[in-house]
Amino acid sequence: MVMLVKKFICLSICWMVFSMHAQIQIQLPKNQEANKTDVTRTKEGLLLSWPLKNGSIAELNLNFDNDKPLFSELSILDSGKRTSIAKLADPIFLLNEGSRTLKPENGWTIFFDKVHTRPYESHVLKLNKKSVEVSKNANRTVVSISEITSPSFSGKLELTIYNGIPLFNIAAVISTDENAKAILYDAGLTFDSATNVSYLDNANSRFETAEVQADSATNKAVKFRTALAHGEKGALAIFPPPHQYFYPLDEAFNLKSVWYGKNYRDMVGKFGVGIRHEPDGDNRFVPWFNAPPKSEQRLNFFGYLGSESPETVLEEIKKFTNGDTYRPLENHKTLSSHFHNEFIMNVVRAGKEVPEKPEFVDVFKHMGVDIVHLGEFHYTAHPQGPDSLRLQELKALFDMGERWSDDEFLLLPGEEPNEFLGGHYMAFFPKPVYWIMARNEDQPFVSEMPDFGKVYRIGNSDEMLKLLELENGLVWTAHPRIKGSTGYPDAYKNETFFKSDRFLGGAWKAMPADLSKPKLGLRVLDLLDDMNNWGHQKKVLAEADLFTISFENEMYAHMNVNYLKIPDLPSFSEGWGNVLDQLSQGSFFSTTGEIRIPTFKVDGKESGESLQLKNGKAKIDLELDWTFPLNFIEVISGDGNSVFRERIDVNHTNAFGTDKFSFEAELKNRKWVRVEVWDVAANGAFTQTVYLKN
Repeated sequence: MVMLVKKFICLSICWMVFSMHAQIQIQLPKNQEANKTDVTRTKEGLLLSWPLKNGSIAELNLNFDNDKPLFSELSILDSGKRTSIAKLADPIFLLNEGSRTLKPENGWTIFFDKVHTRPYESHVLKLNKKSVEVSKNANRTVVSISEITSPSFSGKLELTIYNGIPLFNIAAVISTDENAKAILYDAGLTFDSATNVSYLDNANSRFETAEVQADSATNKAVKFRTALAHGEKGALAIFPPPHQYFYPLDEAFNLKSVWYGKNYRDMVGKFGVGIRHEPDGDNRFVPWFNAPPKSEQRLNFFGYLGSESPETVLEEIKKFTNGDTYRPLENHKTLSSHFHNEFIMNVVRAGKEVPEKPEFVDVFKHMGVDIVHLGEFHYTAHPQGPDSLRLQELKALFDMGERWSDDEFLLLPGEEPNEFLGGHYMAFFPKPVYWIMARNEDQPFVSEMPDFGKVYRIGNSDEMLKLLELENGLVWTAHPRIKGSTGYPDAYKNETFFKSDRFLGGAWKAMPADLSKPKLGLRVLDLLDDMNNWGHQKKVLAEADLFTISFENEMYAHMNVNYLKIPDLPSFSEGWGNVLDQLSQGSFFSTTGEIRIPTFKVDGKESGESLQLKNGKAKIDLELDWTFPLNFIEVISGDGNSVFRERIDVNHTNAFGTDKFSFEAELKNRKWVRVEVWDVAANGAFTQTVYLKN
């Protein structure tokens, strides 16, 4: 009898939902008790309410009438008092649809493209509220609304709520059947009436409230990629995923990534506030995002509700990226690599006035980067000589590093050669080393020269390896499998120099970009797995691969960092061999900054070490801390031929957490294992490898 009553109630609710909105089918979650988000039917649609850590409640009131804005109201309820943050707001997405050349040598793995120079179309995605499905997974509640379309793409709108925090994500999840599509998107919320808009100005770092024009929109360079819409009380912050939203560029220029006002791009008539891309990028190589056929591209942004002042709400947003810094971690130092700042050639060797301390040094220090590995002389200097120029350039580089290194910061020399090995690679020595990338037959491999001491001349890959062995240097493939390293290191994986322990492996950066993936940089993560299966104990560190370094740039969005297990910084004058040692041993993890992995062990063994398996199983222990709620942990292993992945759902996590995770992994006949961790904004961290013996 009880079961019959329950079935009757369920059928009655479903019928009521259908009758109130005859044109809209609404499916409510079957597991309503899965989390504390309350999903309540209203006359117009749904009221979503979820508890916050401070005891208040966030509410989104949804309207499913196609002639009305999706959000009737966004509010905070505290001690029975409601603060209405915004009313009559509608999500808006503008899609730029360009083309990819798909050349045989590159395919989708391309950076050297200029999508903006070819014809492209721009469309406002149209939301037609035909059906609604609400689902719950641990601390997440997702409202999917079908359908949303452009002439070439179609899909659904997804609204995701995260329990415990007034954070939500709005995404247009769309796909196309057409091939060779490259895309960009702008997004945000429109309002039936204008609101105040505030931000932290990029030029002067002052918190400002905009003077909104009556009939035009403004593109604005701001800090922390955030605009705040607000009225008399509270504020609604709008911001993108901090890294995923920014496709790879040579320059990390701040390209005015927010917009506000009416008639945005002459495509959005209402007043709106949102995030944007500059279609021309930095006017160098502008690859946009890949959008392969059938891939579900997730065009998304975050909203955050606060009943406090706009300034206070922005402080909460800054916490998601630790104020765009890399936080100190006990017994670790941060290393960032691959910067073509060209200070030596553009300032020192150009005869310009050298400041007491260059801006780029302060930028790195402010961000919490302890060790910077440069990539100077990138097509600007004289790597092959003549001696009189090459040696003086190197001396200026070494002098610069020593001058601006101190007890808390190391500025280390490095270059990105393209000689001898194939493709491009980063060179890193544990002390100043003078070497010239050319040798005539009548010149010695090494000689003593006044003012410089030992000088090496390199003529081929064997001599390059000999130099690395003599001076304990390291090299690794820069931007492997893309750019000037297309086809590498695969093409030389059987060469002696690659098999040497002086060849570290490769470097990771989110390139190319694809919004259908819940993580970044698969190109190099896949390479790490391939190198593990090749049988070489290679490593992958994160690289920035950027040019200009300044406070006005959007540095954090385009950067990443490595946490090396080094308790104290070495001094420049005594050498930094322990930095290279930790890289060689794999004693580090890499991250976009929001997730950290203080501990990773497999049956007690740390990354870079070897483990004798017992019964083909092993216990994996992780200690993690994070800002955005986590999405999943992935355990990746291989047997020398295939790669195996086990994804562990961690949607139970809240924002701003620290926890320990332990689980048993089936690793029979596997030769290696490593771990990645990703959050709901596609920020991530990954370990190096533990090597297995069965």
